Amino acid sequence: MSISVGIGLAFVAMFCWGIGDFWIQKSTRKVGDLEALFFITAFGALILLPFVYKDIPALFLESPHTLVVLGVLCVVLLLAAILDFEALRVGKLAVVEPIWSFEVPIAGLLAFFILSERIDLFQIFLIIILLFGLALVSLKKQYKWRHLLLERGTILAFLGAVMMGGANFFMGWFSRLNDPIMANFITDIFIAVVIGTVLLVSGKLQKTIRDIRGNKTILLQMSVADKAAWVAFAFAMTLAPIGVAVALSESYIIVAVLLGLAVNKERLGAHQKIGLVCAVVAAVVLAAVTSL
Repeated sequence: MSISVGIGLAFVAMFCWGIGDFWIQKSTRKVGDLEALFFITAFGALILLPFVYKDIPALFLESPHTLVVLGVLCVVLLLAAILDFEALRVGKLAVVEPIWSFEVPIAGLLAFFILSERIDLFQIFLIIILLFGLALVSLKKQYKWRHLLLERGTILAFLGAVMMGGANFFMGWFSRLNDPIMANFITDIFIAVVIGTVLLVSGKLQKTIRDIRGNKTILLQMSVADKAAWVAFAFAMTLAPIGVAVALSESYIIVAVLLGLAVNKERLGAHQKIGLVCAVVAAVVLAAVTSL
């Protein structure tokens, strides 16, 4: 397979994440953050098991280096997922989603320093434009920069973006060292076990099961879209540079914001619309010039 296939898979991830995050917001507000995260990862592990069960014993024979990368991926992705789910629960979809484009420079810088993927001056310029656009779209009122920290979900979204940028990088790195489906399966198992244990110890597991039964349709829609996105994304990073795959996939904010505006009746100010356009254009152009 070629880099063009990887770019195509990044676009698949873009559309699936745009839809998936919309349903994640709906799900977290119905059943809770941890409960939705438990379902989505348990679902992913169950769906992917038939594709990886024969290769699980070989995983323990991998080099210590590969296993360390996998361990870091599991922990960072767990923290990122918790932050992202909470940001979606309390914040506006049209504001939270664009902030997550900060994943692009985080993943790109990690790929540059660890895997020596180049970032030239023009790419740095595009990243600055991207960050500027994100700052604008995060503000309720034009030029009122203090609202950046006061907007519900903004701080959580920024923290989640930093962690998810790291998780994206380690997902790509381990997928190159081993297998994209195995990367998704192991992280799903890890997160499901951790969250399931937390729910059990806190006495919320039975309630969670009841909530899942009562909201299984929306939870399944969320899980199918999210897992399709993660699998496509992991494969994309094995075929294309990690920075390119992350930048392209971040264009999913277009889908998510449109859903938020159409269904949730969320509104953006004129400066926020300008910021959104800047962020999206910068992310797409960044991906294009990186692939040259």
